Amino acid sequence: MTLIALTGGIAAGKSTVAGRLAELGAVVVDADRLAREAVAVGSPGLAALARAFGDRVLTASGELDRAALGAIVFADGDARAQVNAIVHPEVARLSRARFAEALATDPDALVVYDVPLLAESRGAAEFDRIVVVQAPVEERIRRMMTARGMTRAEAEGRVLAQATDEERAAIADEVIDAGGSLEQTMSAADALYDRLKA
Repeated sequence: MTLIALTGGIAAGKSTVAGRLAELGAVVVDADRLAREAVAVGSPGLAALARAFGDRVLTASGELDRAALGAIVFADGDARAQVNAIVHPEVARLSRARFAEALATDPDALVVYDVPLLAESRGAAEFDRIVVVQAPVEERIRRMMTARGMTRAEAEGRVLAQATDEERAAIADEVIDAGGSLEQTMSAADALYDRLKA
């Protein structure tokens, strides 16, 4: 098994690259999905968040109120660190279980861990290669405003809450430029897949 970490800032194009790698045959493990699983109803993660932040982060039905939690963590670095200390270890545990399942299914699998917060949350030592997807900050802000309906201030806040491009590049074995057209990004993903499988 070859284990690749694929990371990048919000709206950089990481999910597009991950989707293309999956189409080409890679096993993609999505950290965002695992993060949702880590705080599902009845999970230890959700119970810990409720203890830390109270009922204001829960919906009436007892699920995590993502908007309420997001408003807290993007405005308060200490709160963000507290959430990360609860959620990241559980996501790491779940991801390692998925990697083991992929290895058991196919010892020669190319496994891609689609993880937005690699530079912020866990080391690079467990991965065979780190691939960073980047796009200019202004392009990322434009994408968030257009595709996600964010205000400029909201988009800028999300960018500033994450590691910088320089911090991500410092851990990268490879950087994919996703600042151009969709076709260019897909072509770069195809070339990446060929290199990883070689």
